[in-house]
Amino acid sequence: MVENYREKGIVCGSDTLEIRHYYVWGSKKVAYRSIVGVQRVTLAATKGRGRIWGTANMGYWTNLDTQRPTKKEGLILDLGKHVKPFITPDDPDQVETIIRERAGLGPPGPTISAPII
Repeated sequence: MVENYREKGIVCGSDTLEIRHYYVWGSKKVAYRSIVGVQRVTLAATKGRGRIWGTANMGYWTNLDTQRPTKKEGLILDLGKHVKPFITPDDPDQVETIIRERAGLGPPGPTISAPII
């Protein structure tokens, strides 16, 4: 797997996005072809920033990110399923660009406020 982006919690490979520390037992690997949408969101205390892992909203799931309280933006991935991964990469611009290119998605829409997580 060729990696174009790597950090503690996220690895963007050539065919797969790996969300580390997603489950208690490990990573979630997502094929880019299975991503049907990505939405950039701004974080607030009850809207992502205060949650370092898990969820209070069963429509989303956050991987473990102890630095999330210091971050201002995140990405929500639409996999066409009920639960959407909520990630907060260190460089959301680069990760969003990679996902959009590899998943064949169009240009980004407006940044919106994150849901209650």
